Amino acid sequence: MAKQEYSKHQKSIISGYYRNMDTIMLGKLAELVSELFLAETDKKRDRLWDRAYKAMVNLKVPPAIIEHITAKEDVQILAKNLKEWQSGKMGKTKK
Repeated sequence: MAKQEYSKHQKSIISGYYRNMDTIMLGKLAELVSELFLAETDKKRDRLWDRAYKAMVNLKVPPAIIEHITAKEDVQILAKNLKEWQSGKMGKTKK
C-alpha cells in the first residue's frame, strides 16, 4: 500500500484531533452517560457499557477504576467519575 501524502491543512487537522483526543473522549463518554440513563433495553445498555469501557481505556483511566465502574454497571458512579475527570482529576477518583 502506498504511503498517504497529506496536505499541510490535512496534517494540521489530524494533529489537532490527536492533540485534543482526551477532550473528545470525555465528550463521547458524557454522551454515553446520557444514553445509559435513557436506555430502555438490556441489549442497548450492554452495547453502551462496552462503548463506555472502550472510551475509558482510550482515556487511560486506571484499570482498577474501570473494573470498579464496569463491575457495578452503575451509571451514577460513571457520571460522578466523569465529572471529576472533566475537572482534571484523572486517576485521583474515589471508589
